Amino acid sequence: MSDFYLDSRKTALVAIDLQNAIMGINAAPYPVTEVVQKNRRIADELRAQGGLVVWVRVDLKHLLELPVDRPSSLAAKDLPDALSEIAPSAGFQEGDLLTTKRHWGAFAGTGLGEELAIRKIDTVLLTGVSTNAGVESTLRQGTGLGLGFVVVEDACSAQDAEEHRFAFEKILPRLARVRNTQEVLKALA
Repeated sequence: MSDFYLDSRKTALVAIDLQNAIMGINAAPYPVTEVVQKNRRIADELRAQGGLVVWVRVDLKHLLELPVDRPSSLAAKDLPDALSEIAPSAGFQEGDLLTTKRHWGAFAGTGLGEELAIRKIDTVLLTGVSTNAGVESTLRQGTGLGLGFVVVEDACSAQDAEEHRFAFEKILPRLARVRNTQEVLKALA
């Protein structure tokens, strides 16, 4: 992996669902606060190198209502708007892109693919919560766009450690490169 290099001018961080609603969940294997801190480090470094930072949030009041056996427990029309805002500790800054989704994946119905194409982005650093839901769905949707993906393992977490482990062992390496925060920061330097 010593040949791992990122051209920051063609790279975007796409951070999934680091919003107020997830700050209190018991994520595993990494606590949400640790995931947010690692995302902030990556975002700060990428910005400093001329890359794009994209924050993706889910609109909890307007989730797509699909016929499913287990509907989301978060979906409710009477939730405070603040729950859909990016957590202040994540470090959203003016100039960052904010994308709002209505389901798990960040590409379907959001215009994110077009925004990345306009900016000539060819590589996406993918992070966030939950690994096996929003992160994995975004990766699956994005693979058809011709983008290269790097999923940052320790900048993601899930509802439980087994869901995270399964995604990183069985699914994500077949669709993307998998690296950790230190490897990504080194590749950007």
